[in-house]
Amino acid sequence: MMLAHLVHLVQILSMAWALEVLPISGSKLWDVPSAPHSQVNTTVKLQWEPQCQFQLRHLQDGARITALVPPQLEGNWVSTGCEVRPGPEFLTRFYTFYSNRLFKALQFYYRDGGCQEPTYSLTIKGKLRLRQASWITRGATETDHHVNKVGIVFHSPAAMRELAGRINLTCPGFPSRGGRWAPGRVYELYNSKSGRDCRAGLGFSMLELGLLRVEKQQHPQRRLVEELFLGDVHTDWAQRMNYRPTGYQRPLQSAMHHVHPCPACGIIYRSNEHQPPILPRQPDLPLELQGKWVSRECEVRPAVLFLTRYFIFQERSRSWEGYYHHYSDPACRQPTFTVHASGRYARGPRSAAVPGGTDFVFKVTHAKVTALDRASVLMLNASEEGTCGEAGSWTLGEEQDITGTQGCAALGITLPHNEYELFKTQLDHKQRPLLFIGERPTDGSSPDRPEKRPTSYQAPLVQCAGTVETAARHGQRSQPGRASVLTATPWATLLGVSLYLLAVL
Repeated sequence: MMLAHLVHLVQILSMAWALEVLPISGSKLWDVPSAPHSQVNTTVKLQWEPQCQFQLRHLQDGARITALVPPQLEGNWVSTGCEVRPGPEFLTRFYTFYSNRLFKALQFYYRDGGCQEPTYSLTIKGKLRLRQASWITRGATETDHHVNKVGIVFHSPAAMRELAGRINLTCPGFPSRGGRWAPGRVYELYNSKSGRDCRAGLGFSMLELGLLRVEKQQHPQRRLVEELFLGDVHTDWAQRMNYRPTGYQRPLQSAMHHVHPCPACGIIYRSNEHQPPILPRQPDLPLELQGKWVSRECEVRPAVLFLTRYFIFQERSRSWEGYYHHYSDPACRQPTFTVHASGRYARGPRSAAVPGGTDFVFKVTHAKVTALDRASVLMLNASEEGTCGEAGSWTLGEEQDITGTQGCAALGITLPHNEYELFKTQLDHKQRPLLFIGERPTDGSSPDRPEKRPTSYQAPLVQCAGTVETAARHGQRSQPGRASVLTATPWATLLGVSLYLLAVL
């Protein structure tokens, strides 16, 4: 619900950050690129109600979450539910990586948002080689991958007619074998040896394999969960086949080590391109925003932005508050700045484009910013008079209202501002309510017109119970004896602040 701009500035800062850390980071292939950490003489405490505080400590618990560098990919990885990609596209995934670097990926596509009406399946075969720790997305690994073959299986004559029409726009003569639908027949979309390539009509790409991260989580009762994060898919269909990922999409989980219960995991694992998984029907939950919602994990946005979110919704007054806590690291332990925004919202009809979603219009009317490291302070104090709070008065850990200056030009925030949104709710494996909010445009623009309303979702928020109706600051100075010393990476922080221009919500 905040504006994001200035892509060119972000690219410049990205180059500068890379130049800054290049001579410092060492020569080992798997050294994670980083600049030296400067000690910051400030402390922070969490002052939310206990349940929300517990959730944040849970996702920041480094002893429970370990990133494997280099990642160990060998094995089977499956979706944990029905996924939604921009378009919208509804799908489930089943990827297998072998010890000889070969991989086989199965993607199952559906007509509905519950993944119960399969239309077609893709089978993708190729080879992948881990290359090095990413210089762009901290904590990620870059790869070289090559797709050898892509086949498609249609699950009904109607699906074949519809999709063949799209494919023929860029690949005349498809399908080549008789042209009739036959159950179980695999039609070739791509073959690297023969040169046949009919992928464009589907907007198909496996560039998601270019960026990845593997995490291990130790859950209660010593239960291990392994997650595979692959690169994000561009929200603009026209850019999808050429986009180099800098963020992640919804993670896959190991078929051996996944959350429990997970009905979808077993169903997908037992599936194949001829027998696509049909997921259990989910209860149709009423969309009730009332209450408080917080991130389940340290979230990653395209163009290298790490953050957690916390929202309070008041249904009666149709008002909302949002706390966006930004960090310079993928574990969300090095705070850079916080934005506290508020305003009003209006609920619209059920989405005509995305089954299960509901349209909203949000208005941002007020905002405050807290700088949590020296680099952020320096950047904000360099703002021109009247463009971002009181010029030259920014100090470490002190919140400043930017409503009077109609936002903050340095952060790309404009007030007041309207955005057209998409929301839905569902239950997680523990039967806790989850809130899905529309995915932000990859190019950093804002959904400020109805035609730019999202058609996919960000990582979900979990409802955190509590009776306190006013959120306290996550980024204020702590009392003695109850704080932890924060560190920050100067160049990464400047990059993160500027990259706020590329991420909202």
